Parts: sequence; C-alpha cells; structure tokens
Amino acid sequence: MIRDQFLSGMSRAAATVSVITTDGPAGRSGVTVSAMSSVSADSERPSLLVCVHHKSPAAAAIQDNGVFCVNVLRDSQAHVSDTFAGRLKTASGDKFEHGTWSTLVTGSPALEDTLVAFDCRLKTAIRYGTHFVFIGEVEDCVVAESGPSLVYANRAYGSSVSLGGSPASQPEGDAEETVSLAVFVPLAPYLVPRLLALHAEKYPGVHVRVVEGDQEQLIHHLAVGEVDVALTYRFDLPESLDAEVVLDVPPYVLLPGRHPLAASSRVSLRDLVDEPMVLLDLPPSRTYFPSLFAEHGLEPRIVYRSRSFEMTRSMVGNGLGYALLGTKPASPTTYDGRAVVARPLAETVTPSRISIVTRSGQTLSPAASDLVSALRQHLSEHAASH
Repeated sequence: MIRDQFLSGMSRAAATVSVITTDGPAGRSGVTVSAMSSVSADSERPSLLVCVHHKSPAAAAIQDNGVFCVNVLRDSQAHVSDTFAGRLKTASGDKFEHGTWSTLVTGSPALEDTLVAFDCRLKTAIRYGTHFVFIGEVEDCVVAESGPSLVYANRAYGSSVSLGGSPASQPEGDAEETVSLAVFVPLAPYLVPRLLALHAEKYPGVHVRVVEGDQEQLIHHLAVGEVDVALTYRFDLPESLDAEVVLDVPPYVLLPGRHPLAASSRVSLRDLVDEPMVLLDLPPSRTYFPSLFAEHGLEPRIVYRSRSFEMTRSMVGNGLGYALLGTKPASPTTYDGRAVVARPLAETVTPSRISIVTRSGQTLSPAASDLVSALRQHLSEHAASH
C-alpha cells in the first residue's frame, strides 16, 4: 500500500529532533517532533513551522496559549526526546523534570544547553490529516555554541557529523601544505598513527588531516572532493572511484578466553553457526561478515550489534558471543581487561582487501602523491612484519 511505502520511505529521511514547548493560560506542555522547518527569513519576522499530532495535549495548548518554543536537541539529549515522546516516564509524571528550563520572551519553556531555542508567537494553525501545522514568527532566538545535533532516521537516533573532519585534525604548527586522508574507522588506530609519525619525519612541511568514518561516509568525502585519498576495504565502491589493493587481510574469529573452541588451532564456520554472534555493525562489515557464512550455505545467529570495534571486542571478552573481525590488535586483552583469543577460520573465504582509493581521473597534488607512496610502503612493511 502507498501508505506503508510512504512510512517506510520517510523513515529513511533524517531529521533533527526538537522538543516543542508552550506555556500560558492553557498550562505548560511539550512534545517531541522531527517535523520542523524554516518557512521564511524575510517575512516581517523570521518564521518556521512544526507539525504536531492532533491528539497530543501540546496541540491544544499551543493554540490556546498562542506561543511555542522550538528546542533543537543536542546528540547527548536523547533522554529529553524520549521523555517528551512518552517513552520515558518520570516519577511525578512531569516531563519537565528532565533538563533545566528557563523562559524567553513568550514565556514558553526554553531548554538550557540546547543547540538552539526558537521562541515563537503562533500565527497560523492548519489541521491537515492527523496533524496540525503550526507556523510561528520568531520573537527571540538563543543559539548555543556549535555541536552535533540529535538526528532521527531509520527509526533510530543518530548524530550529525561534520564532513570536514574535526578541528583536532587541523595543523597547529607551521605546515606549508595539508593533504587529507579518509580512513575506515576500524583501520584507523591499526594503521594510521604509525603512518602519520613516519610521514611527519619524511615530509615535515606537510600536515595530514585525518577524517574517520564508515564506508558510506568515506565514499561521500571522496566524491565531493573533501579528501584527497581514502584507506578502506574494497567493498561496494562505485565506479567513480579507483581502488588499488595493497593488503589482503584474512578474517578471523574472536572468542572469549575460556571458550571451548579457543583451544582449537582453527575454527570452522559450522562450529559457530549456532553460537551467538556479535556483529560489527558498520558498512561494509555488517554485510561482509555474514556473507562469509552465506558462501557456505550457512546463516549466523546475530544476537548483538555494535558500531564500535572495541565495544564488539569487549562484548566477546565478557562471554556474550563471538565476532568475526579483520584487523587484529596486538593485545589479547579487551578495553575492559577481559581475555580474548583470535583464531583463523578453517574454511577458505573471501578476504578483506585494504585499498588506497581515489577519484577516477583525479590528478593528485605532489603532497597527495607522496602520501599514496607512503601508504604503499607502510602497508607493504606492515604485511612483511605480520
């Protein structure tokens, strides 16, 4: 049905999360929304709109009070969102127990430490279908220091991420030139710090700006020219990118230190298929590791997922399951001090292929060409020492 397709499609559209609040003769009320947008900056006063379900108590209160405040949440304020969405309950039932609140011009509650608070006077209310569309003119606006916003997409919270790298990755000295390297997150601590140290010794006048991300983010960085080179696995890369394979990494199974299979020299996928699996939930890892089972007509029993490499290792160390991984830390101890054991797979499977990736037809600057050469040498020496 078109309605189901619409809902499924809209779930993929990322939106910032805001809490809409109001206070006045009808009392104080608030509700979480993801439907908020600017209308015009050039009307008599800047204006925006929010959509609120007609059954929400906040919908009636906003109309009776004639004012509302749009509190755009930080990525650390998901608990505030859940409270005003009704998913989290307070002991007293008062949603405003979460957070510290003040008021601006209209008297509507404004959340302190939110990214932005737009204090509005209601100008238009239109009922369309199940929702009211409220258009308000901004009477006051408090803009905090920049930071990642809370985002909702794929029916889950996320965080906005700067596509240009963090300020910490910018040069602080007198580097004459900057070259940008995007790296798949699990590979970064495994390969990049030593590369940076060697590169700095050989090219002291060049700063390497490092941007970490998953495969989809790295592809975007390259496609729009935000980075010169990427280091990632050769999976699901578009034809607009060139990939030079520099190192094959066979996957291995990570087991709790006391797991019965830890005594084996090799572990078969068939011995793992009924065991709980902890999946590294990053593209392309989330599809690559299950595909190794599929190559042999098997399907793993995925019980836990994590986007963090170290979280995945720690969950294994605490006996919550096994994991398939590619990069192998030097220490057999997890972040929280638990013992883990790495064993090769008994079956022949498709390896991970670490690749230097650039845009097709791209002419690299001398500094970027030097970086590519340094990557080739570093990975060649890494392979020889392992």
